[in-house]
Amino acid sequence: MRTLVTGGAGYVGSHMVKALVDVGHQVVVVDDMSAGHRDAVPPGVPFVLADVGSTKDMAAVLRDHHVEAVFHFAAKIRVEESVAQPRRYWKGNLVATLALLDAVLDSGTVQAFVQSSTAAVYGTPDEVPIDEDHPKRPESPYGETKLAVERALEAYGRAHGLRWAALRYFNAAGADHEAGLGERHEPETHLIPLVLDAASGKRESISIYGTSWPTPDGTCVRDYIHVSDLCEAHLAALDHLLRGGESGAFNLGTGRGHSVREIVDVARSITGRRITTVDALPRAGDPPSLVAKVDRAAKVLGWSARRAELSRIVGDAWAWKLRSEQV
Repeated sequence: MRTLVTGGAGYVGSHMVKALVDVGHQVVVVDDMSAGHRDAVPPGVPFVLADVGSTKDMAAVLRDHHVEAVFHFAAKIRVEESVAQPRRYWKGNLVATLALLDAVLDSGTVQAFVQSSTAAVYGTPDEVPIDEDHPKRPESPYGETKLAVERALEAYGRAHGLRWAALRYFNAAGADHEAGLGERHEPETHLIPLVLDAASGKRESISIYGTSWPTPDGTCVRDYIHVSDLCEAHLAALDHLLRGGESGAFNLGTGRGHSVREIVDVARSITGRRITTVDALPRAGDPPSLVAKVDRAAKVLGWSARRAELSRIVGDAWAWKLRSEQV
């Protein structure tokens, strides 16, 4: 198919571009380069420097490339920043997506829309693992804006027949080091790359925010999913929609939780490096445990994570770091 990947120069988006090309889809990338990297887009893949919030520009991209499916990754993603700068998030995540959807609905060619969503739509869970029907209580403008997009998709689907899937990531991690793709955020806020920065000497230490949580070792527990597994889930979602499957939201995770201390211990084992940790006060609004229930994706999409071992996730991230930074 002829596909558009917004934010295709970013972390997950660039991996998605490779996955689409590998299975034979035609791809065009749109990115405003506010957080992306041009070298993450494979040679030969059309690249358009544009803001997805411009309905006019996006209409031209959809028309000129005869786009049939959209994978929407372009977004602001930092929770703490969203609290401090909510205007950026409501405009960049919601308003821009609504503008993109105007172009999609007017195009007459787009058959499916796959949205990059987040477990942040749930807030602090009542119980874990978390299923898709759990109450939605976002605790940041980031989570609120992603949930608002999901609600817009649902309404647009009912009113206009838009076929859509919202994929709620838990903690994306890992890398496709053989393709030269990995996690490059500025600033970096995700745990695994921060831990590996400490292993490489780029950081002096890693802070552990809270050591008395109601978890097995007292540190926060999260569900980490390999970025390549995420991409396979997007391909499965597209196939599901094209087969006439029902639109809806799906959790993407492994169904397993790993603590901060587990991450550090596995990273020490894989890297063979010293990693210094510093105990710090808990951060406000940090749930002790976030783990996905992934039955719906398995049943409906026929998808499950194939790279679920923590050693694989951390190992691939470290291999990319060794290759890209020569640490």
